[in-house]
Amino acid sequence: MTESPSRRSLIGWGGAGLALGAVAAGGAVAMTRGDDVDTVAAETGAAVDFHGAHQAGISTPVQDRLHFAAFDVQTEDRAEFVRMLKDWTAAARRMTGGQAVGEGAFGGLAEAPPDDTGEAVGLKPSRLTLTIGFGPSLFQKFGLADQQPEGLVELPHFAGDALDKNRSGGDLCVQACADDPQVAVHAIRNLARIGFGKVVIKWSQLGFGKTSSTTPEEQTPRNLMGFKDGTRNIAGTETDRLKKFVWVDEKAGPDWMVGGSYLVARRIRMHIETWDRTPLQEQEDIFGRDKGEGAPVGKAKERDEPFLKAMKPDAHVRLAHPTSNHGATILRRGYSFTDGTDGLGRLEAGLFFLAYMRDVREGFIRIQRNLATDALNEYIQHVGSAVFAVPPGVRDKDDWWGRTLFSKEA
Repeated sequence: MTESPSRRSLIGWGGAGLALGAVAAGGAVAMTRGDDVDTVAAETGAAVDFHGAHQAGISTPVQDRLHFAAFDVQTEDRAEFVRMLKDWTAAARRMTGGQAVGEGAFGGLAEAPPDDTGEAVGLKPSRLTLTIGFGPSLFQKFGLADQQPEGLVELPHFAGDALDKNRSGGDLCVQACADDPQVAVHAIRNLARIGFGKVVIKWSQLGFGKTSSTTPEEQTPRNLMGFKDGTRNIAGTETDRLKKFVWVDEKAGPDWMVGGSYLVARRIRMHIETWDRTPLQEQEDIFGRDKGEGAPVGKAKERDEPFLKAMKPDAHVRLAHPTSNHGATILRRGYSFTDGTDGLGRLEAGLFFLAYMRDVREGFIRIQRNLATDALNEYIQHVGSAVFAVPPGVRDKDDWWGRTLFSKEA
C-alpha cells in the first residue's frame, strides 16, 4: 500500500505550506501598526502587525529582549535564495502573529522532523518583531553589484577599534526583538533551520535591558554604566523626524530602498570594573549629565535643552549632540549584554549598539568620527561591527522580504 504524501512533501517548508493549518501559540490577534495600537501591544504582550510600509522593529516601541543574527550566504543559486526569502517571510508572518511555523511542532508525520522547534508553544506573541537587512557583501552576489545603494558603505576604521572578524560583517541579518527572550530565540532558530544549506549564521548576539526607547513618555532606560541612555532618541510618533533622519525616500534612493533604512550594529565592550572605581563626579563629567535625574550639566531636568559649552570639551553628550555634528541624528535601538567572563576575572559586558538612519555616511560615520576624543573611550572599546541596508516593509500577504530588490531583472 502506498502512503499518501504529507502537505510538507508536496509543497515544502515554505510558501503555501507555511500559511496552512498551524496551531496558534499565543492566541493574540495581530494589531495593525500605528501609534495607538503599538502602545496597546506594548502593554498587553499582543502581536505587532508584520505588514506595513516600513519594517517593524525600527520605530516600533522597543521591546525588552533581543536576539540578533548575521548570516552568510552559501548558495550560488539566486532562485534558491529568493525561495528562502519567501519562506522566511511566511515563517516570520506566522511567528510575529503568535503562531507556529508550518504544521507546528507536533501532530505531523512521526518519520519527519517537525516544522517548528516548539519552544514557543503556549507563549504570547510578546510583541515579537523581525527585521531583515542586507550587508554590502551580498551585493557582490547574484548580479546585484549595480543595486548597492550609495548610502550603504563599509565603515572606516575608527580610533580605538579592535574589531573581531568573527563578530563582524555578514551578508544579511535578522533582528528579533520581543518581551520574552525565548520568543526571540525561537524566531532566529527557526529561520536558521529553514535556511539550512542556503545560509549559515556567522555570528549572533543576545541582548537584554533596552538602552534606548522610542516611547519618550516612558522612563528612559539606563545602560550598564548606570546612566540614562537615549534621552533625545527619535520617538516612534515623530513622523517628521523619522522622515528626515530614518526613512529612505525617492531623493535618497535607489528606488528599491524607498521606505527602508540603514542599520549600523556595533558590539561595544565596557570596561565596567574600571568604571566602577571611577569617582561619581568624574563619571558625570564624562557623560555630561548627572547620574540620578539625567539632567545635562547646569540643568535641573533630564529633557532640559543641554548647554553644551557648560560641559567639558570631551564630554560624550557634547560630542554626540546634533549641533556638534552638522545636525546628524540617528534612531538608537541598542541593548545591554553580558557574555560570561574574559578569563581574567572581568565580565564580558557592554552595549550592543543598534542605530537606524537615512544615510550611513551622514549619520553614524559623521558622529563616530566626532567621538574620537570622547572621554568615554577610556572605558569602552568597539569589538564588533556590521552595516546593513534594511528594505521597506512587507505590504501584504503576497509580498515578501527583499521583493523590491530581487524582483528586478538579474
